[in-house]
Formats: sequence, C-alpha cells, structure tokens
Amino acid sequence: MLDDLLRRHDGVITLAQARCVGLSEQSVNRRVRSGHWRRCSAGVFFVDDRAFTDAARIRAAVWGYGRRSAASGLAAAWWLGLTKFAPETVEVTVPRDSHGRNRPGCRVRRRDLAEKDLIEHNDLRVTALPLTVLEAAVRRGGGSQLMDTALQRHLELPPLWTAHLRNKGRYGSPAARRLLQAADGGARSQAERLFAQLLRQAGITGWKANQRVAGYEVDYVFAATKVAIEIDGLAFHSDSDDFHRDRIKQNAIALAGYQVLRFTWLDLVEYPDRVIATVLRATSAR
Repeated sequence: MLDDLLRRHDGVITLAQARCVGLSEQSVNRRVRSGHWRRCSAGVFFVDDRAFTDAARIRAAVWGYGRRSAASGLAAAWWLGLTKFAPETVEVTVPRDSHGRNRPGCRVRRRDLAEKDLIEHNDLRVTALPLTVLEAAVRRGGGSQLMDTALQRHLELPPLWTAHLRNKGRYGSPAARRLLQAADGGARSQAERLFAQLLRQAGITGWKANQRVAGYEVDYVFAATKVAIEIDGLAFHSDSDDFHRDRIKQNAIALAGYQVLRFTWLDLVEYPDRVIATVLRATSAR
C-alpha cells in the first residue's frame, strides 16, 4: 500500500497518509533521521529514492499548506496540462482564515473559493479549469496564448465569463476581463480602430488602411517602405483553415518584397509603446 501510494503521489506523502497505511509518527521520524525520507514542510515528506520532479515539487508545496489548500495560477495550469513548463514559483490558494505564509518557491493567495471553482486532479486539489485559465492567462509566463489554447481545445467562453463574475475581486481580474472582452466578438475591428488611433497619436504618417498587396487585402500598408501590418484577433477566432490561409497570404506578401508585422488586440491594449516602437523601427529601416 505504501509503495502504491508513493508511486501515485510522485514520492510525496503526508503524515496523515502515512498513518492510513499503518505507519506511526515514530516510524516516520525514523525514516527522516535515516535520510530515507526528506521533510518538505510540517507533516509533508518526500521519499528520497527517486527524482524530485516538478510534480513532486508542486504536490509537496500545496500539501504543505493543509488539506484545504489548492494549486492555482500557472501551477494549476501545468497540473491540468495547459502549459508545457512548470512554474518556478508554486501559487497556492488557501482560505482567508488560513495562517500559512509565503515560503521559498511558494506564493500564497488568500481567498475563499466556491466549490465550483475547485476540483481534484491526480489526487491534488487545484482550481477548476475555467478559473485556472483566467488566472494563468494573466500571470507572467501565461498570456493570451494560454487562453487561446484553452478555448480551442478544452472549453467554451461562457464558463470563463461565469467563473470571472463569480471571482471578480481576485488578483488579475481586470486583465482577465480584457481578454474575455477580446474573445467576445468584434475584437478584430476594435483592434484595427485602436491601431489607427495609436498611429495618429504617435504622429506616424505614410500609411493606408485596407490596401491590396499581391492580390490580398492588407489591414495597413506603408507603401513607401514596403511594410505590411496585419491586426489579428485572438487565435480562438480562427479555425485551422483560417490559420492556413493566413500563412499563404503572409508568404505571398513577403515574396512581393514587403516586411510583414502582426499585432493582436492584446498587444495594442497592453503594450502600445512596444507596438509603436516596432512600427517605427520597421518603417525607418527601409
């Protein structure tokens, strides 16, 4: 029973779990003193006969804050398979009345979550998929691409809005709302208008909107410097056929001698200075 438990739990075990499989606290302490088990935090241990994987690190971090804790943010996103790389810092959400503090490698969020926003996956408590997507997408290392992928492969927009409205006061809520608004339709035309506004505010001239290049209509063209700019909606507005057509179009424009720049709605809203600096660099380099 012990070996099976350790195999399922990435080599991590709590004192309560050890007792359930017949080990006393004294027996656990002997294993720690002998070096066979490593104490990760109070009541949480790692059996040091295997690699301390990312899964073990996240599991130990979450269990270290008690049975009511849950992985959240990018840690939850990785645990649920939304991202390829585990975050260096494990975000753990605990109830407001919890006394847990930040530890090295951990960041604590205190809030009381509804049961709808919590699930158990591979024997670890984590935030449910909609809330995980909302929170991870606005963390450094997440981004709109994470939400794109989730909407393409895992869930639809209404559950995201529902989870957002149920947790409006959370960290990163305004940024998540902007992403949801971008997904709600009409984002591409809004982005085009915003881009034109940014160009005018920066005093950039020499461009025309909706011009044809190599037989394709391009959102913005700087003919004198041969720079073509496309404004993209978020990826979940497009299916695989749209993606394929966009690449054919982009290749044709490039073969016509144009440098192609692409910006998303999120680029324009969150990083307008960077967008303008990129446009200036491209148009002045030719």
